[in-house]
Amino acid sequence: MEPPRRRGKGRRRATRSGAPVAGNTLRHASYGSDDPDAAKSRLPAPGRNLPAAIGVGLGLGAVVAGSLFFWREGFLLLIAALVVVGVWEMTRALAAGGARPPLIPLIAGGVLMAGLAWFAGPDALTLGLLVTVLASALWRLGDGRQGWLRDVSAATLVTVYVPFLGGFAALLAYPDDGVARVVVTVVAVVLTDTGGYAAGVFLGKHPMAPSISPKKSWEGFGGSALASALGSALLCYLLLDVPPWWGAVFGIGVTISAVLGDLAESMIKRDLGIKDMSNLLPGHGGLMDRLDSVLFALPTAFLLLSVLAPGS
Repeated sequence: MEPPRRRGKGRRRATRSGAPVAGNTLRHASYGSDDPDAAKSRLPAPGRNLPAAIGVGLGLGAVVAGSLFFWREGFLLLIAALVVVGVWEMTRALAAGGARPPLIPLIAGGVLMAGLAWFAGPDALTLGLLVTVLASALWRLGDGRQGWLRDVSAATLVTVYVPFLGGFAALLAYPDDGVARVVVTVVAVVLTDTGGYAAGVFLGKHPMAPSISPKKSWEGFGGSALASALGSALLCYLLLDVPPWWGAVFGIGVTISAVLGDLAESMIKRDLGIKDMSNLLPGHGGLMDRLDSVLFALPTAFLLLSVLAPGS
């Protein structure tokens, strides 16, 4: 009897159907080539359900608008709920990279930070950040010392990224003119996304960060800045009595921070080898996939409006 043949060196094991074993296919597609366009062409099709995405987006917008205009305290509850979901998605995603940040103290600390920001201001929000990180470190000690530093580092990333940055939404909304402050911030982010998409589709030729987000271009960034500057100049003047020139500066500042937030999350997902933070929202992916640019824009908007409209 002829002995069974051994697989040649370097050949990949196949399934019964003859296809290669499904493993980290996305990572190989993303990083197997130095050519960003070639890597992008091997990625699976996005598969976004456009009607579902539009419906979910409108639904989220309606919830935010309803809580802002009809029940201000409800906006705080909405922030806390979004923080809880965001923390859950981040811990779940980081598990793909082997980290195990403790979920319970992160969720409890995130809700606490939203309340502290609303009722006690930025200093209390910073204190909540320190308390949450310390509580997570102590909680993680219960599982032993192995991997403790890795998991606490991951917990710190989650705490800063989700509840700390998200807490600035409460800081924006709490003053008497808080509704206007939130509106100009959200509209600036929406105009950033819309202007960047339109300019990128029709004019985009020079990639901004091809190894992180191949579809982003400098032309798209210019469209984002222009759309946000024009829209913010008008809205800040109408709602907050800020001179149009400074409103345009506000819009450009929000654009820069929003684009950095988008790139930061793209870098995290590429490093973890995942496409979306979760599949929670039909047509969108995860909640964090929609909030990445907003989270980075919130502290920028809060700081700029504290200078441009301090007495409002």
